Amino acid sequence: MSEALKLAAEARDRAGKGASRAIRREGRVPAVIYGNKKEPVQVHVEAKALVKLLQTGHFLSSVVELEVGGKTERTLPRDVQFHPVTDRPIHVDFLRLSKDARVTVAVPVRFTDEEESPGIKRGGVLNIVRHEVELVCPADAIPDEIVASLKGLDVGESLHISAFNLSAKLKPVIDDRDFTVATIVAPSALRSSEDAESAAEGEGEAA
Repeated sequence: MSEALKLAAEARDRAGKGASRAIRREGRVPAVIYGNKKEPVQVHVEAKALVKLLQTGHFLSSVVELEVGGKTERTLPRDVQFHPVTDRPIHVDFLRLSKDARVTVAVPVRFTDEEESPGIKRGGVLNIVRHEVELVCPADAIPDEIVASLKGLDVGESLHISAFNLSAKLKPVIDDRDFTVATIVAPSALRSSEDAESAAEGEGEAA
């Protein structure tokens, strides 16, 4: 489970483009905290501290504890806007979390036991259809990743969401089908060889 990230914030009493530009010139990033049936609160955070958290790779799927005026707000980042030229963060939206909140997050997938996959041993390639899977889960139980084994998987076979050992607390957003997460596909050389064999067999049957 991802540990809560911590970020210091300061309240801002002015909104608007001019005020936001002034904040950014001071090395800060404007942000808003909203949700949980409370009024939105305009804040700003240190740009360097925010960039450091963004570099963790799981900022948008982690609980962020914002320290504002001596109080802690448990939040989930919902959107980060970046400058189109410099790619620096210029605004962040934080969603307040209630005590028993359930949230929707995109969780990375990971695969194990590649050496035990007959398809990969034959030269097959792992084609990842979904690098992340959207899950509904408790805000205090967001997994860092979900894992499935490739053991026994051959060329042409697929790995579905049911192959992942998800706890009862985790529910895929797509719940009406056992959707594909990855497949083992034949490389071009292997595919050409198999096509040639099929063609030869066809010619033999015709003869």
